[in-house]
Amino acid sequence: MPINAEYRGPGDLPELIPVFPLPGALLLPRGQMPLNIFEPRYLAMVDDAFRDGHRLIGMIQPDVSHSPDETRPKLFRVGCVGRITQLAEAGDGRYILELTGIARFKVIEEIVVLTPYRQCKVDYFPYIDDFTARKGEEAVDREALLEVLTDFLKANNLKVDWEGVESAPNEALVNALAMMSPYGPPEKQAMLEAPDLKTRAEILIAVTEMDLAKKRTSGDTGLQ
Repeated sequence: MPINAEYRGPGDLPELIPVFPLPGALLLPRGQMPLNIFEPRYLAMVDDAFRDGHRLIGMIQPDVSHSPDETRPKLFRVGCVGRITQLAEAGDGRYILELTGIARFKVIEEIVVLTPYRQCKVDYFPYIDDFTARKGEEAVDREALLEVLTDFLKANNLKVDWEGVESAPNEALVNALAMMSPYGPPEKQAMLEAPDLKTRAEILIAVTEMDLAKKRTSGDTGLQ
């Protein structure tokens, strides 16, 4: 999706960003994530993102398994910043918005702030390749990816727009399938932290194959 801003490198993004901890949520560069915002603190976050002019939100997963305080869980060290590219008011106090992924980041530290939402100082340099569209997509084993996708759809009695799949570039295909995959936070985090597109595709294939094998063993063909 075209956006009204150009991000050519880490210098085009702020070091301090608001973060939205959401388990199971995976945003990747140039991917689109729909969000239904209704909590007051996150409504304030969206308002501030527009007021400040950057329209940026960092999506990150809470690390619940290593958090003694469930009300304020620790955060994983890697997330992805996205720009609000669509916004609609639902009429009942909610915002319906879409984020377009820009680049992944590593959390340097969480900052003590007065805002109701959390903010982190982040570093984009470890993922500088994210600023180059379709970087490394020629190394993706597209045939293996489509094969496991076919098996997944058949096992779960699902259909897909094959014309759209076949016309999608490797980057868009891998990232869309990763973001839509029904797997848990650890698997989503592994795909997020993959060093390159080829590795992300391999993780997605491996996780899907393990899931399919488990379902065949148990006789369960439905989504978990």
